[in-house]
Amino acid sequence: MLDAPCRRTAPLLALAALLAATLLPASPATAAERIPLDANGLPMWEIAVYEDFPVRVEMLSRFVGGGEEREILSALKTGQVDVLIGTTRLLGRAVRFQDLGLVVVDEEHRFGVRQKDRLKKLRAEVDYLAMSATPIPRTLELALTGLRPMSVMATPPQDRLSVRTLVARSSRSRVRDAILFELSRGGQVFFVHNRVETIGRAAETLRRWVPEARFSVAHGQMDDEALEEVMVDFIRGGADVLVSSAIIESGVDLPNVNTMIVDRADRFGLAQLYQLRGRVGRADRRATCLLLTPEELSREARKRLQVIVENSQLGAGFRIASADLELRGAGNLLGDAQSGNIDAVGYEVWLELLEDAVHQVRGELERARIDPEVEVPVPAFLPDKLIPDMQERLGWYQRLSAAPTVEAVDDLLDELEGWYGELPVEARNLAGLVQARVYCRELGLVRCSWLKVRVLIEVHPSSPIPLPGLRELVRTNPRRFVLRERVGDPPSLEVRFLPQESARPFQFLRWMFTRLGHLLR
Repeated sequence: MLDAPCRRTAPLLALAALLAATLLPASPATAAERIPLDANGLPMWEIAVYEDFPVRVEMLSRFVGGGEEREILSALKTGQVDVLIGTTRLLGRAVRFQDLGLVVVDEEHRFGVRQKDRLKKLRAEVDYLAMSATPIPRTLELALTGLRPMSVMATPPQDRLSVRTLVARSSRSRVRDAILFELSRGGQVFFVHNRVETIGRAAETLRRWVPEARFSVAHGQMDDEALEEVMVDFIRGGADVLVSSAIIESGVDLPNVNTMIVDRADRFGLAQLYQLRGRVGRADRRATCLLLTPEELSREARKRLQVIVENSQLGAGFRIASADLELRGAGNLLGDAQSGNIDAVGYEVWLELLEDAVHQVRGELERARIDPEVEVPVPAFLPDKLIPDMQERLGWYQRLSAAPTVEAVDDLLDELEGWYGELPVEARNLAGLVQARVYCRELGLVRCSWLKVRVLIEVHPSSPIPLPGLRELVRTNPRRFVLRERVGDPPSLEVRFLPQESARPFQFLRWMFTRLGHLLR
């Protein structure tokens, strides 16, 4: 139990939780008590659980009356409110914090760049936590390039089962069979029709197709009280099928609803489809998500549907977001576009350009661009007898050259040996050269040449190896190391080897690089 509200050095730590949609209660008996509704017309999260704590929690949304809202805003300015939960109402100019310390954005993918930047600008040193099951391409790219820290939680709740995902042509028999199957096991159904102007006609069609079922309709343009009545009635089991727009995309937690039918699924984005599918299968019963499509589909729609079907396992949100990044692009990391741009240059080139920009901002650009020259007079290649197929052989060359670490090269060697048996010396020499290049890039070495009795190393000006450390290494090992320094030129290092060491050059080079790596510690 806390003795006082959470505090930093300043008088007050306020938390702004921007919730796109919050949790519906699992128990129908308590549903009516969880009013007011949120901005999507769904019952708001119970904040009374904090009543026993010395923390004042308030909520702002369009359902808060004018007088109550003015009292909350006044208390917020004076620091009497510790935690403020709300929808995009928190972005209003009248909302002023005395000492904002933390911003938590739930369902981050549903907000635009300007909305999120508005929150971050409330205070320069505010801590910012964004949560999303499927990050938008721009946010994911920020994380993958190291511009924003990211944590992945992929462990599903206990006893949770994956949702069976199917794509089918829209037909009376398919829809009827799916609804009747769910009703036969005592469950309920979501039918998503994301066109408000035609949702009424869609519900009438469903009533003709399945007269045995009870239907209700919900969408965001309904009157608040009418929408509340429909939702609470459905939670209490007053209807078998809820025909709704995409307002149920987030925050709905109804364990008894285990079949979802999405009309015109080709019109939804990957993140939307994943979020909608997550509204079913929230108990220990196998759920089904049926994606209805017309006969003709665009190439992009086919790709999206293929991704959502192939990634139906639990915790697949990150993989779906990664696929969305490749399909749509990362957008402008410093602008407003949250997707796009990759098609202009290709995905791999885009990543290289972005990586260069990140290194430049961090002052690491020169070292990141080092293309070291490694010369060891040994045969190093993949023999035709080992891999007869030329395309396959080129693929292995590409994988070896792209290996980012020494350990990754070792793993590729093990994989290569598993496929083709014992490797010839030429293949192992090739791996040794690749590993030497990796070492040189990490240490900031421009050149590594194997000569008759010595190895010549040229050090890049941006090398992380400290010059005093090199001098100390030479002083303590004068017979092995020689350092040459010239005014205006980067230093070079000579490393002598014994005749017996020349028989195994890559073993000696690994020892040498390890000694130089110790200087970085």
